[in-house]
Amino acid sequence: MRHSMLTETTIPRMSLVADKAADMMVENPISLRENASIREALALFAEKGFSAAPVIDEKGRPVGVISRFDIIVHDREKVEYALPDYYGRNTVHTADGEPLGKGFHVENVDRTRVRDLMTPAVFSVDPDTPAANVVSEMLALKVHRLFVVDHSGVLVGVISALDVMRHLRL
Repeated sequence: MRHSMLTETTIPRMSLVADKAADMMVENPISLRENASIREALALFAEKGFSAAPVIDEKGRPVGVISRFDIIVHDREKVEYALPDYYGRNTVHTADGEPLGKGFHVENVDRTRVRDLMTPAVFSVDPDTPAANVVSEMLALKVHRLFVVDHSGVLVGVISALDVMRHLRL
């Protein structure tokens, strides 16, 4: 009942206070090289609190995006142990010569590269793209972020949905 009492004129309208992509983007975003290991990606995500990062080639051009979810799915499906269960625990020792205790496993190091797990789709705009077009693109593509690339295709910024929201004003 309370909702019906409010009229359209009493509800404050929000406006996007940005003219173009460059106004909303985070400049010089932290990215991962396509040959980075997934362990490097996880370290970056943990250190910075990121959920995803752009992946760039050797020339700095975006070639994809890697997310924590991509790595979690991979890790869940990929764990391999260097020693099968049929080895007796008394036959396996640490570098110091101590027997490997019950419940311990020797895991193979995962040498998977970011390029092997990333989503290879790159949705980008240039810095001069009108802000309204950026929002429309994100909605149409159903993505949480767009890359901003210069005229030579080099990554210069990223715009996330949160960045768009930071530019909303009453």
